[in-house]
Amino acid sequence: MRVNADMEDVRSVAFSNQDPECAANWSTSRKVLVLTIGLALASNSTLGSSLPSGASHYLSKEFNVSSAEQLALPNSVYLIGYVFGPPLFSPLSEMHGRRIVMLLTFFGFTVFTLACAVAPTWPALLIFRFLSGVFASAPITVVGGIFADIYDDPVRRGQAKALIGLTSLGPIIGPIISGFVSPVSWRWTFWVGLIIAGATWPLVLLLPGTRFDMDFDAIHLTSYASETYPPVILLRRAKRMRAASPNPAQNTYAPIELEDNGWKHTVTVKLARPVVMFKEPIVICTCMYLALQFGIFYIFFQVYPIVFQGIYKFNDGLAGVALVPVGVGGVIACGIAIWYDTFLEQAKERNASWPKSEEYRRLPLACISGPLNGWTARSDIHWIVPMLAGVPFGMGLELVFISMLNYLADAYDVFAASALASSAFSRSIFAVLLPLAAGPMYERLGIPWACSLLGFLSLAMAIIPFVFLRYGTWLRMHSPYCQELLKLKERESANTSQIMLESRNPE
Repeated sequence: MRVNADMEDVRSVAFSNQDPECAANWSTSRKVLVLTIGLALASNSTLGSSLPSGASHYLSKEFNVSSAEQLALPNSVYLIGYVFGPPLFSPLSEMHGRRIVMLLTFFGFTVFTLACAVAPTWPALLIFRFLSGVFASAPITVVGGIFADIYDDPVRRGQAKALIGLTSLGPIIGPIISGFVSPVSWRWTFWVGLIIAGATWPLVLLLPGTRFDMDFDAIHLTSYASETYPPVILLRRAKRMRAASPNPAQNTYAPIELEDNGWKHTVTVKLARPVVMFKEPIVICTCMYLALQFGIFYIFFQVYPIVFQGIYKFNDGLAGVALVPVGVGGVIACGIAIWYDTFLEQAKERNASWPKSEEYRRLPLACISGPLNGWTARSDIHWIVPMLAGVPFGMGLELVFISMLNYLADAYDVFAASALASSAFSRSIFAVLLPLAAGPMYERLGIPWACSLLGFLSLAMAIIPFVFLRYGTWLRMHSPYCQELLKLKERESANTSQIMLESRNPE
């Protein structure tokens, strides 16, 4: 709704200190539950991204498709869904709340995973994969926003987002599943994905969302207790206060209601925010860097069969297992990131100055973690050499992602979901296009030089976190979104102070 500008005595609701409805004040057990659910949703999404990779031969026989570009489409069209989903779902989560968006999108993901398992034709399979990818894109950006909601301490938030790195195991596990079950039937690839999604649903439904028929104060504490986004929680609180007031003219509103919520503003400002944020230097540079890394990661799902089946004569299942060291590197990186946040917390306790800067708090890991993408793979070199090269690659890739995405979340706070949506949008485009070029590139350049080319491109992008270290503060000072964020925090602080003053001096 839009509030009449001529209204007098408009009161804006705000959280008080230790407010139990504020997600940042929830108990540790509830935060851990939300954390677990977020990781489960994101893991389903990433697993689905590479699920058909080990079933290419069987899809080729079933649908009479022979070209390498066509056989790459089940993965690529899923990632095209990643392009279209984030610019829609992230703003919707900032308008209507995280929970409803996550529930509806996971339902859509489950339905279209089932549709893939029973697809009658090749075009139908590709359409269902695209729609599955659209709905699967929601956790990729919204989960990061949820973690920013429940952890207001940058250290705890950083540790939570480091755990998102564990979801990178999903794309690693996908080819292993399809490689081993597709000899039975390629459809079992998707049946397994559906079983995993079904096993996730009880966990997703654990959080209560029902309004209980109790007195006003009890409802105040329990209703919508699973929503995490602060502006939406305050919106629901304001509506309850107006409904409970005997005075129909009570002018109590949430800050989000005082904004222009007309359809034109919604479409041109809120829904367009992830695209408009590309004008932010911090966002566009981060997107470029992560897009290249993401594209390289998905190229490997095309390259590993070329290397390990073409040179070392692995079967489909073992070629998928060859990706495991990449996942091991990712897990090691998560451990390093969590250790770094502990080091960061100790520095804050010593009252060191450097943890107070978003740049020095988040970017050092990105500065030291350039991924190693070039390696040698030929028949006279043992297969363990190119396989183990996945460990440093996985470490570098994950540390760059953890560091840069945490930096975006810290810099843009309540706009984090939109900033992360910009990142997901751009890197998904690269993840679609680069794998389609993988076959011709590796055929023309050869395996060592093609991988080295990717390494050189990564090295060129690795300068970005160093630039942010030097100029990041200046860039944030000149960012319209960062300045709007400062104003929002000042208003919230003023409203909280007013509420506390009125509670001490009741009329």
